[in-house]
Amino acid sequence: MNLRPMILAAALATCFSAAPALAADNPDAARLSQRLTALDADSTLNTFAAYERLQARQAVTTLDQAAKRDRPGALYVAERRVAIAESAARTQAMQRQVDQLDRERAELLVEASQRDAARTRAENERLRLQAQMQAEEAERLRVQSEADAASLQDVETALKGVAGAQAARLNAARDRQAKLAREEAELVTGGKLPTAKRDSRGEVFALDKASFGAGKASLGSGAETTVKTVAAYAQASSSPGVRVDVTAADAKLAQRRAEAVRDALVAGGWPQGQVQVTGKAGKGDRTELVVQSK
Repeated sequence: MNLRPMILAAALATCFSAAPALAADNPDAARLSQRLTALDADSTLNTFAAYERLQARQAVTTLDQAAKRDRPGALYVAERRVAIAESAARTQAMQRQVDQLDRERAELLVEASQRDAARTRAENERLRLQAQMQAEEAERLRVQSEADAASLQDVETALKGVAGAQAARLNAARDRQAKLAREEAELVTGGKLPTAKRDSRGEVFALDKASFGAGKASLGSGAETTVKTVAAYAQASSSPGVRVDVTAADAKLAQRRAEAVRDALVAGGWPQGQVQVTGKAGKGDRTELVVQSK
C-alpha cells in the first residue's frame, strides 16, 4: 500500500492548522500565503499537487520567520515554491482531464468496432441467404429443364417463335432508331430530309432535279441545307460511310456536281475520308446520296 499520499495530506493539514499568524511587517509572506489559500479553495485544483503545496507552505513560513537580512533569499525560494505548486496543480488537473478523454475515446473506439462487427455479420448473413436463394433457383431451373426435355419439339417451336419475335423487335428498334436519327438531324440543321428508299447499299436519298441549275455544278441554298441534313442523319445513325452518285448529260459536269455534294456533306460535319463520289454521263439528271448501313 502506498502511504506517501496519506502522509503528505496529513502533513499538509497539520501545517495549515499549526501555521502561525504572519508577521504584519512581511507583506510578501502574506501575499504568497493568500495565493496558497486561493489554491486550496479552488475545488478544481485543491486535490492535486499536495506535496508541492506542502513545500510552498513551508517556504512561506520560513520567509515569514526569516530575519530581514535573509528575506531576499527566502522570498525567492517561497515565490518559486508557490509558482511550482500552482503549476503542478494545474498540470495534474489537466492530465486527469486528458486521461478521462483518453478513456472516453477508447470506449468510443470499442463501440465503433462493435458496430462494424455487427454490420459485417449482417452483410455475411445477407450474402449467405442470397447464395442459398440462387442455389435454390438453379436447382428449380434444372428440374424444370429435365421436365421439359420430354417435349423438346415444342420447345424448339417456341424458340423459333421467340427468335421471330426478337427479330421483329430488332427491326422495330432499328426503325425507331432511324426515325429518331431523322428527327435529330432535321432539328439540328433546320432542313428536311428527302424521301428515302432502302436497298442493298443502304438508305438512298434522291435530291430534287432543281438542286442544280441548268448546266451548273453548284448547289442551291435549299439543296445545300438538305445535303447537310443528310450528313447530320448519317452521324446520328452511326453510318460507316456515305456514297454520292450523280448522273448528268456530261460526265465532267456530273463529277463536279458529285464533288459539290461531297463538300456540302463535309461542311455539315461528315468526315471527308468517309465520302465516295461518282459522276457519270447518262440520260436525265439524277443525284443520289447513299447512307450506308452498319
